[in-house]
Amino acid sequence: MEPLLYESHLHTPLCKHAVGLPGEYAAVAQQKGLKGIIVTCHAPMPNGYSSPYRMGMDDWDKYLTMVEEASAQWHGRIDVRLGLESEYVPGYLPWILSLHKCAPFHHVLGSVHCQMQEYTDAYFKGSWPEFQRTYFQHLADAAETGLYDTISHPDLVKNMQPSEWILPRIMDDICRALDRIAATGTAMELNTSGLMKTIPEMNPGLGILKEMKARNIPVVIGADAHKPARVADHYKDALLYLGKVGYQEVSFFLDRQRQNVPIAAARASLK
Repeated sequence: MEPLLYESHLHTPLCKHAVGLPGEYAAVAQQKGLKGIIVTCHAPMPNGYSSPYRMGMDDWDKYLTMVEEASAQWHGRIDVRLGLESEYVPGYLPWILSLHKCAPFHHVLGSVHCQMQEYTDAYFKGSWPEFQRTYFQHLADAAETGLYDTISHPDLVKNMQPSEWILPRIMDDICRALDRIAATGTAMELNTSGLMKTIPEMNPGLGILKEMKARNIPVVIGADAHKPARVADHYKDALLYLGKVGYQEVSFFLDRQRQNVPIAAARASLK
C-alpha cells in the first residue's frame, strides 16, 4: 500500500541527548512504511535556558543544512522536512516568534518541559497539584499564542512525581485547559515515548485522550525519536488507541497545514 504517514517528532545530535543524522532516521522510516519524516530538534533559547538539552544558536545554520542535505539525499524515496520542537516559556514570546520566522518550517511542536530546572525553580512552590495545574494552564497558553501547530506530550508532568499523579484531583483543571486548546484549533500529540517513562503509558493517557476526543481536538502521532530505531515506534498501537476512544482520523502537518488520514488506512499503510 502507498505510504501515508510521517514521523512528526524526532531529534538530532545537536540537542545533545540524541544520536543519528536525519538520513539515518529516513532509512528507518522507509523500512516502517512511512511517507516521510519531519525533523523537530529542540529549539535554541536565550540566556542559556536549559542549554544542556537543546541546540544553541551557533548550531542553527548547521541544523538547517543537516535537514536540507538529508532531504536531497532521500529525494524521491522518503520526504524529509524541516520542523522544530519549540519551547513555550512565559516571557519569551518575542524570541520564540522571531525564531519561527527564521526558516520555512513544516511542523512546529509546542512544548512545556516542566522537568527543566528553570521551570521548576519558577513554578514549583511545594504543591504538586498546583504545579500540575500550572503546567496545563501553560499548555493552553501556548495554544492561544497561535505560534504552534501541535502541543506535544501533553501530560508529561505526570512522570515528575508519579505518586502525586492523581488524575481525578486535577481533571477539572485539565478539561478547562482542553476547552481553551480546542477553541484555538491547535492539534495535540499522542507521544509513544511515554511507554518508556516512569508511568509507562503514552502521553497523554487514556483519560485525557477521551476528553480530547470529546472536544474534537486533532491528534498527531509522534515517537519523539532520539535514535533512528525509534522512528514510528508503536505507531500501530497508537492508532488502535485513538480508535478506542472514537477517533477516525489521525493528522500530520506539512507547510504548517494539517493533513488528515483515516485511521484504518494509516494502519494498513505501515509495515
